[in-house]
Amino acid sequence: MSVEIEQQIALPRGWEWVSIGETGEYINGFAFKPGHREVSGLPIVRIQNLTDETKPLNTTTIEVPDNYKIDTGDMLMSWSATLDVFVWRRGPALVNQHIFKVVPEERVMLKGLLFHWLKRAIQQLQKTDHLHGSTMMHINRGPFMAHLVPLPPRAEQTRIVAKLEELLSDLDAGVAELKAAQKKLAQYRQSLLKAAVEGALTAEWRTHNTPTETGAQLLERILTERRTRWEAKQLAKFEEQGKTPPKDWQKKYPEPVQPDTRDLPELPEGWVWTSVDQCSLDESAITDGPFGSNLKSSHYQETGPRVIRLQNIGDGVFIDAKAHISEEHYGQLTKHAVDEGDLVVAMLGEVLPRACIIPAGVSPAIVKADCARVRLNKDLTTSHIVMSQLNSKPVRDAVLKFVKGIGRPRVNLGHIRAIPLAICSIEEQREIEKSLIDAETSINDQLKSIELSLKQSTAQRQNILRAAFAGELVPQDPNDEPATVLLERIRAERAELAKQPKKRQPKKQKEIAVVVSKLIDVLAEAGDWLEAQEAFRRCGVADGALTERIEELYAELRKLDKAGRLAVEVIKDKKGRKTGDRIKLLAG
Repeated sequence: MSVEIEQQIALPRGWEWVSIGETGEYINGFAFKPGHREVSGLPIVRIQNLTDETKPLNTTTIEVPDNYKIDTGDMLMSWSATLDVFVWRRGPALVNQHIFKVVPEERVMLKGLLFHWLKRAIQQLQKTDHLHGSTMMHINRGPFMAHLVPLPPRAEQTRIVAKLEELLSDLDAGVAELKAAQKKLAQYRQSLLKAAVEGALTAEWRTHNTPTETGAQLLERILTERRTRWEAKQLAKFEEQGKTPPKDWQKKYPEPVQPDTRDLPELPEGWVWTSVDQCSLDESAITDGPFGSNLKSSHYQETGPRVIRLQNIGDGVFIDAKAHISEEHYGQLTKHAVDEGDLVVAMLGEVLPRACIIPAGVSPAIVKADCARVRLNKDLTTSHIVMSQLNSKPVRDAVLKFVKGIGRPRVNLGHIRAIPLAICSIEEQREIEKSLIDAETSINDQLKSIELSLKQSTAQRQNILRAAFAGELVPQDPNDEPATVLLERIRAERAELAKQPKKRQPKKQKEIAVVVSKLIDVLAEAGDWLEAQEAFRRCGVADGALTERIEELYAELRKLDKAGRLAVEVIKDKKGRKTGDRIKLLAG
């Protein structure tokens, strides 16, 4: 919301508009480099540590100004990529760049109120042209600091914060309970899958039923039939070509990959470990998507055959995110086609493998790169049984030895083929599948109910905050000092303070002299032009340093320039606007 639009909105009596810049100090984090990371020291808080507390924290022992140090209870705002406000809860740490350390000016606005007001401001700024970036969105500092937020009288702020704490604490407790229930259901689901893989789910069934064929016998028969089919196809090819089968032609049979059974749990009697490859229909049943120029973003269109991507593969659920290619292009990629009932497996992601079944109505379709299609031999096992095992913890633990990459964990097609699966008799598989489907139906119904409750909680929170923003959460008191009077008094104090002569501090001058000495060393080591800000960073003066200190450094640079020891050039963008300076140490 722009300043102009904000000013047109009527505020409650005694309220006033105030810029975010007047509500506190917003210190951009230190520009930590990869080389700053060490095995010990204070944690470095990055945006991902704010959005996900399970993400590991980097640490460092380098000395940085106190401005960049935070502790439990400090308010942080991420203004790039993820745009949100947080309260840090994990002890002493250092804040990284692209995060504001917020130091509230509580004479203007109480911290508990500013937290909610900043969240609202971020939502408003995202609807304006002050939000920039295509892949990584960020808010420009200038428009953010100038953005207006409503300021209630100080006494009313106290009442609003108390009411918000009362209402939102109850709401937060309810949300915490709902999320705990979600977590327990996820754990229960995993325990069911583990019991299915290891045979515990049908232990009682086995005491009363004797299958016609054990899992080991079933696997041996299916693999024999698979080889027989291959040999029949090869003989048909030789006959069609008028050729006599060469000597030892049967040795060219592509044996399916066998599982590595080391470290796998012991299975019940009659069960056997097999592999995804052994469970597939034939040697062409497992494939991944086309790479490179065979499938590019320019090939996508509004309608046509589907492309199954990573975002379609949920944890046992097909997610209906649509992408299409032309019929003609699909005809060139039928090797990668998927049909109803096929399994698709994610080969890239933090949790591997991740699988789901292609439902009716999706074909014709192909898989994209980093997705594998697995077409099973339905006489050996079912898609639901294999999907459940691929998504289970025992199988995922076994796959960990295949996973490559830290930032982008992945497995390849060979790894998919080698994934171990537990096979039992067809009769027991049917019993497992029925039990899993019944349990998953109940789990999904409960999860849907929880999701609905969470949405209702979110809506209730928004209603509470909307009432607070509009001055409707607590009654106004005509005896409260208006916010206008408060602002005028604080602004007058600031103006008076600004008029007072600044005392020069010898210690500060010594600090500047030390930085200038470091700067000369940095420039000598670089031996060429450096952007001034980059040179300052290498001296320990990073983004977010006090403007006064930066000005003092520039004053020293001008002295060096006049003395002929330094060259300074202006950096301009394509439109001729100044974006910074670059500096170079001159010989002598």
